[in-house]
Amino acid sequence: MNTPPPPATVRPSAHPQDIPPGHAPATGFFTARFGALHLFLVLFLAMALATRILLGIKAFDTLDPSLSNLLRIAASGLLYDLLAALYFAVPLTLYLIILPDRMLHGRLHKFFFQFLFFCTIYLLYFNAVAEWIFWDEFGVRYNFIAVDYLVYTNEVIGNIRQSYPVPLLLSAILLLSLATAWLMRQHRWLASTFAATTALAARIRQGALYLLIPLLAFFTVDQGLSEVSPNRFHNELAKNGVYSLFSAFINNELPYEVFYLQHDNVQAAARVRELLLQSTDSKPLADIDPLDIARQIVNPGPEKRLNVILLTIESMSAEFMALFGNKNNLTPNLDRLAKESLTFTNLYATGNRTDRGMESLVLSVPPTPGRSKVKRPDNEDLFSTGALFKARGYDTRFLYGGYGYFDNMNYFFGHNGFEVTDRTQMEASEITHENIWGVADENLFNRTIREADRAHAQGNPFHFFVMTTSNHRPFTYPPERIDIPSPGGRQGGVKYTDWAIGAFMQQAKQRPWFDDTLFIITADHCASSAGKTELPVFRYHIPLLVHAPRHVASRFEGALMSQIDIMPTIFGLLQFSYTSRFFGQDIFQTPATARRAFIGTYQKLGMIQEERLTVLSPQQQASFYRFTRDAGKEQQKLQTERDGDGLRDAISFYQTANTMRKMRLDKKLP
Repeated sequence: MNTPPPPATVRPSAHPQDIPPGHAPATGFFTARFGALHLFLVLFLAMALATRILLGIKAFDTLDPSLSNLLRIAASGLLYDLLAALYFAVPLTLYLIILPDRMLHGRLHKFFFQFLFFCTIYLLYFNAVAEWIFWDEFGVRYNFIAVDYLVYTNEVIGNIRQSYPVPLLLSAILLLSLATAWLMRQHRWLASTFAATTALAARIRQGALYLLIPLLAFFTVDQGLSEVSPNRFHNELAKNGVYSLFSAFINNELPYEVFYLQHDNVQAAARVRELLLQSTDSKPLADIDPLDIARQIVNPGPEKRLNVILLTIESMSAEFMALFGNKNNLTPNLDRLAKESLTFTNLYATGNRTDRGMESLVLSVPPTPGRSKVKRPDNEDLFSTGALFKARGYDTRFLYGGYGYFDNMNYFFGHNGFEVTDRTQMEASEITHENIWGVADENLFNRTIREADRAHAQGNPFHFFVMTTSNHRPFTYPPERIDIPSPGGRQGGVKYTDWAIGAFMQQAKQRPWFDDTLFIITADHCASSAGKTELPVFRYHIPLLVHAPRHVASRFEGALMSQIDIMPTIFGLLQFSYTSRFFGQDIFQTPATARRAFIGTYQKLGMIQEERLTVLSPQQQASFYRFTRDAGKEQQKLQTERDGDGLRDAISFYQTANTMRKMRLDKKLP
């Protein structure tokens, strides 16, 4: 009887010399054709686990480290780690399927492949360090911010170089990578894979599984499985940074009608109009589109053609001011100004990025899912504060200490009623200090004084939107300005900006246009949005000062409002009458029961009414919280909505804002 031939698909190694005498063969897991892939998966998962543990240690004070929580975090994390590894390994899988045996065994290929694998090891370590830095800055895994940072590499790389010991970090990563490569060489884990001999049909069968899993996951798995706890830090730890980065890149716009709870579009818009018309300055318009919220704003008396300078301070949380309990004397100038101004104490930023603050201040819209309008296409000729001022003959200008191409600022402002002055238009003689993000705030404010002098000399009222940069990493500023040496970290950044504001106001007081100017001082967003809950209200609290001693009485105002209400309230102080598409309201004309504030991220959409918070989330979910301002960080999650029409109104506002954008009803009125 003839002995059957051995299977043709997998043959013994044609290169026994690949495992020299004295070395035991590696296990089959690494010696097969896909051994290099298996080795990569092990390295990726080990690195992801180590990163999660280190981030967990960093955030330990915010965690509830019970066994059940840790198990949920670990299970979700392992799933996302594995999927991220398989996604990342798709090119390697295809390569190992297609590559013929004779090329796999070739010496040139071995050298080339080992070099690429070393680069991969370096990239894994580099990513771990980058995740640590990103978490240190934002308290989250990679998200939309990281996607933007991949676009604006010059500013980001410069910021990292000026904030961290980059040569030391890169050297440490290189040493770790070399050590890992040496360990692999000692055990011949990678070299052993070059000895495998596998027929094409077998390679296809084996590789298909590694391709099928990520393909199925692409259509069936999203970030929702990371929602393992009401504690937001638990959910962030349950993610994988690489997976989150690509998820954010793919989902840079979340269609409201797909992912969120909704009503009939016409009914939602009608509800918003009904709520906005509760303000005593709002009058209905006849014959408007049923999806439009346009209404007439009527203020008695002649308009006040005062100048308006809006100082938008980078990352200026309310908690930095003594007015709100800070004991470190970081803002002596702002605290003094607060007593001399109309100061609002219950104001919330709509988002956690600069472009969100700009969107709300210029367009007065809630933060719709995904990107802000500042960075979306078709964002020209919108109904904006710039258009309103310009129609009244104002000199309107956006002044920024950095490069305005970042976050699409120059394009957005330039196409919505503003002239643009950014770092590129500043002479070298104007700049006494700069870092990667921009010139020192004092340099920007000096240019603002110069532009105001020019406009006044021409006989024009002016509106300037001024955006600072100094309160941002790397937190550098000119020497001998404050008692915290540069770079002074967050506290130094805050205190220097406060000093610059004080110097600016002293200069302005000497100008002939000072008495007829409204100075508005607020923030683009808080310094951090991190908190245990999905939308920690206290992390959105920002200051607002309106300083005009000749025209506005000084007092403290505790009415609930968000950034979208700032400019409608200013228009009320100026007694402007106009047709409005703003979602914000003049809070002095709005009953307390009709006041609301909007806060959000690119996914979570929140609405505050009194001390209740409604949060809309993807997968058509809604959450409800009760909080007390005096309790600071504490928020009580409610199982159901217990009070009023919070959910109905939140859906109506966010859905209508989305609908108006899609239907182009957010454009400038004729």
